[in-house]
Amino acid sequence: MNQRSNHFDDKGNAHMVDVSEKATTVRVATASADVIMKGETAKTIQAAKISKGDVLGIARIAGIQAAKSTAQLIPLCHTIPIEAVSVRFAWTANDADSNRATLNCIVEVRTSAKTGVEMEAMTAASIACLTVYDMIKSADRTAVITNLRLIQKSGGKSGDFQSS
Repeated sequence: MNQRSNHFDDKGNAHMVDVSEKATTVRVATASADVIMKGETAKTIQAAKISKGDVLGIARIAGIQAAKSTAQLIPLCHTIPIEAVSVRFAWTANDADSNRATLNCIVEVRTSAKTGVEMEAMTAASIACLTVYDMIKSADRTAVITNLRLIQKSGGKSGDFQSS
């Protein structure tokens, strides 16, 4: 594939994409990431007995804040109006023999803008998971953050995307 990135000018220099002529449309992106931890750590979180406090509540706020801060973190992202951020968590048990559990973080970000919110959704998912790790690290340094991915996006000129 010989497709040139639109983040480079004709001389190969990085630049911010000009979106001034693009139409404002509703754009939605959903991203996900996982924190794999000891089963006993998951039970402690579920019982609200982690010494630092409400792990999922604080991670949810961190994810929302991260979505709104993406343009300060990723150099070529546009500052766009974030109109809604949803951060949800779901538990899944792993192999019973390993006594591991997975916390899945799902983030949806919505806007009406000239560019999409994929990076905002992925940033929010990663920061929410990093916050979970920060809050449980004294109890479980074996926790692993994995599987950060874009699940779907809609709106804009490039159309819809759904991961397989």
